[in-house]
Amino acid sequence: MSLTPPTVQNLSQPAAHSAARGVPQTTRRQWLAGATTAVAALFTGVGLGLAWPNAAHAAALDEAVAELQRDWEVARYQMPAAEREKRFEALTAKARKVSEAFPGRAEALVWEGIIVSTYAGEKGGLGALGLAKQAKALYESAIQIDPNVLEGSAYNSLGVLYYKVPGWPVGFGDKAKAKELLQKALAINPKGIDPNFFYGEYLVETKRPEEAVTYLERALQAPPRPGRQIADTGRREEVRHLLDKARGK
Repeated sequence: MSLTPPTVQNLSQPAAHSAARGVPQTTRRQWLAGATTAVAALFTGVGLGLAWPNAAHAAALDEAVAELQRDWEVARYQMPAAEREKRFEALTAKARKVSEAFPGRAEALVWEGIIVSTYAGEKGGLGALGLAKQAKALYESAIQIDPNVLEGSAYNSLGVLYYKVPGWPVGFGDKAKAKELLQKALAINPKGIDPNFFYGEYLVETKRPEEAVTYLERALQAPPRPGRQIADTGRREEVRHLLDKARGK
């Protein structure tokens, strides 16, 4: 069965109308109603057992993003430090392909940004600044599409960049901007492990360790994320280490 637009156009051709001529008005209305229902079914799959194209597309996106998440957490928390830069370089190319395969989807842009910014951290030096700017643009694009995407992850990750990247004239770093973005992420996901950890880290780095303790303790109490066991385990270890630092241990 063809699902192409010409199928719809054919229903309005003179031949279709002539088929209804000479038919009683009630029967004609029934015929037109049946034709309209058939057209709707072609595009929704209702009553015909057809797959929903949008649902299939969303499922493919979810799987692609989940794979990037798994790749990232394995590289970040389970690979030897000496091997991470090369691995994240390869993951950056993979993430770009996912974004290109799902244009206009904020989830793909956020995860490309996370991978690019992690690669920047592993790379270091002047090359890292160019990658950080690339990640910044990806997060900003995601926010324009959906500010709440992935429970505020775009705001959170962009805020991290703003407090880790050097300020003017070297880079775009801005502690005040970082605070604004991190607080937006916390407002969206107040119990999440990542927004609490990174706001706590921001407070430690801006010389307010006493304030950081509350957020770091909240990060330790965050509910586990389904399918993110490796990331949660690794992040909790980072939280404990930073909490000791904040408490002066």
